[in-house]
Amino acid sequence: MTQRLFGTDGIRGAAGKFPLDGPTVIRIGAALMRSLDQNHLEKSVVIGRDTRESSQWIEHALAVGAAAEGARVTSIGVAPTPAVAFLTASGGFDAGVVISASHNPYGDNGIKIFTAGGIKLNEQHETALAKIVLDDSWTTPDAGSAPVVDLELLRLYLQHIRSVLPNPTGLGPMRLAVDCANGATAGVAPRLFGELGFEVITTGCEPNGRNINDGCGSTHPEHLSQFVKARECPMGVALDGDGDRAIFVDGRGHILDGDKVLFVCAKHLQSENRLRGDAVVATEMSNVGLKISLEDLGITLVRCAVGDKYVMETLTEQKLALGGEQSGHIIFPDILPTGDGLLTTLMILQAMTATGRELDSLAEELMVYPQVLVNVRVREKTNLETLPDVAGVIAEVEQRVVEQRGRLFVRYSGTEPVLRIMLEGRDQSRIKHWAEKIAEVVERRLG
Repeated sequence: MTQRLFGTDGIRGAAGKFPLDGPTVIRIGAALMRSLDQNHLEKSVVIGRDTRESSQWIEHALAVGAAAEGARVTSIGVAPTPAVAFLTASGGFDAGVVISASHNPYGDNGIKIFTAGGIKLNEQHETALAKIVLDDSWTTPDAGSAPVVDLELLRLYLQHIRSVLPNPTGLGPMRLAVDCANGATAGVAPRLFGELGFEVITTGCEPNGRNINDGCGSTHPEHLSQFVKARECPMGVALDGDGDRAIFVDGRGHILDGDKVLFVCAKHLQSENRLRGDAVVATEMSNVGLKISLEDLGITLVRCAVGDKYVMETLTEQKLALGGEQSGHIIFPDILPTGDGLLTTLMILQAMTATGRELDSLAEELMVYPQVLVNVRVREKTNLETLPDVAGVIAEVEQRVVEQRGRLFVRYSGTEPVLRIMLEGRDQSRIKHWAEKIAEVVERRLG
């Protein structure tokens, strides 16, 4: 085999085709256990899955491969990704696996793998595991047994995150709109919030195997926006297919992305002296307005590469308590080692309870700067520093942008022959002009 196995977020592709065909999935399960054996760890793995029609057979194939290598395999059934991360970290398992393609259409699927600490595999671990899977010198093992099903383990996860907000006092019998994307949280989110005393109004909570993320969930927040206004709810939350991220809508139907959620949570944690280091981790794509608004509160913004696993790595390295992405992956590492849409919702509700304020009031304190993004197709990805005219115009524009407390971000796409030019600043027309100025020079040299 010479094909690529891991992508930017685990293994992902069309269900039934490499690398998510039956024989390869069995090899992945076996290879994961072999990699654990090489590291002298006990062989035990917990598996959860989303609601895609392919998730159950992929789970079974992976479990069969793992069991053939002597592993103790436990399935918790349909469950959000953070539940598997939590159980891997605290339930005595040496690895955790989630069968999900997150926000992708139902025809896709994926495999996310967590280490014993509930942390996603880093690139070094992915490379080592892929080498075993793609090594033709060993044969696919004989079939092992199916996993042991233990649905009670999911209750431990819910108890853990519920402890963050044991009693939503101060909010009253608030109506809470919840969009579960017809995904992994459909069976747990309404129950969780209902038990906490909220009047839960649901949408996207009727999975049929093919409707996950179909016009609903965090990738289609406009659906929740209309739903919130029609049902007159003071707020709503849109989760994604595997439940590790959330996008919010306030009572006026305004959509709040991860930057606004990070700001609200940072201010709340700071008020309770829980924002360790007075710093927050965000990716390169977060709006410069988040940086400025946090600085006004005495909070430093630490940037990292795009991807929730890089957010978690930075949080761990710098021993910080909050990080996230614009896409809605928000991580509270003191509580869970991965993003969690349900936990994020509880933290937002806690901030509302503590302040007695509505979500729109809390979020409007974040100053969001206008943003312009220009994509330029290039014939080759030449190092821009070796092109004097391109490097010169970038340096000139960057100086002007910084003077306006804005930001310039230029990078090649990782998947396309495209250079992305992103500017943020106070004046929309001015940053648009500067972006086009850079694009013109790039097109002349590389287009």
